[in-house]
Amino acid sequence: MIPAAILRKQRLIVIALFVIIAVTAVISMVVGYSRLSIDRLLPVLMGNGTFKEDFILFSIRLPRIIITVLAGMALALSGSILQSITRNDLADPGIIGINSGAGVAIAIFFLYFPIKPDSFIYMLPLVAFGGAIITAALIYLFSYSKNHGLSPVRLVLVGIGFSMALSGIMVVIISSAERTKVDFIAKWLAGSIWGVDWPFIWALLPWLIVLVPFTLYKSVRLNLMGLNDHTAIGVGMRIERERLWLLLAAVASASAAVSVTGGIAFVGLMAPHIAKALVGPRNQLFIPVAVLLGGLLLLIADTLGRNLVDPDGIPAGVMVSLIGVPYFAYLLLKK
Repeated sequence: MIPAAILRKQRLIVIALFVIIAVTAVISMVVGYSRLSIDRLLPVLMGNGTFKEDFILFSIRLPRIIITVLAGMALALSGSILQSITRNDLADPGIIGINSGAGVAIAIFFLYFPIKPDSFIYMLPLVAFGGAIITAALIYLFSYSKNHGLSPVRLVLVGIGFSMALSGIMVVIISSAERTKVDFIAKWLAGSIWGVDWPFIWALLPWLIVLVPFTLYKSVRLNLMGLNDHTAIGVGMRIERERLWLLLAAVASASAAVSVTGGIAFVGLMAPHIAKALVGPRNQLFIPVAVLLGGLLLLIADTLGRNLVDPDGIPAGVMVSLIGVPYFAYLLLKK
């Protein structure tokens, strides 16, 4: 039974995050290389803008903002699941190699398979999911012991090893590719928000619509997994099957995000930690907060990055890493 005061606090935090995301989105709409006056924002949204204003807002800014928020939510959801099923506060899809597996699959698909423009956008999340699930399966296999089950520390170490190995494979792939195609992969590796058109939203949104309710439905099982395997098994839970389904959800969420935003790490690490500090460790409470925090973190990083240096800006992945690397080092020393 969750105390009413904690539930009330969680709801207030969720409402506050929605408001902050909305305010940040408004700021992101009006600032940039081509500025849009804030007093013109509402008329343009209502369909009374000039051609230039409509182009800036509806073709450039608004789809990028929506994609950034959705991708941040997906990465935070993935990190929340991974931290719960592994009982490891350092688990993050970018750190333990899942994003790298998705990246290698996307690079191979982009370079060596004939692509139809009308299907390319919608194929990317599926291709990324395939690469990520193979990587996750190998990490799980090498981290699992018949006597002791899944070792959380070993999982992180094995994941970091796989991430480094896959980075090496990516270098080999890039070295044999055409220059024009290498530019795209380099942009992906830097964590630049490259999928900035409306079709990318429709390619990403269905994954979140399915995976967020699924994860919340499984939140009680995640709570049990966060204790220990013996407790979960003692209440009748088939822990390996549940862990497998939730691992698939985490991989799907991360791969859908990175397929349109590139290799962005640390969002899935930081958002769950901040959420737990705000509302406690119960998954049904902190996951909605973490999902919103992930969207907010990536939106802030992208807004700052694209306005610090004109005209191309700094990739969002680099901006997130500037915060995430010291935070990861702090957690590593603390644990």
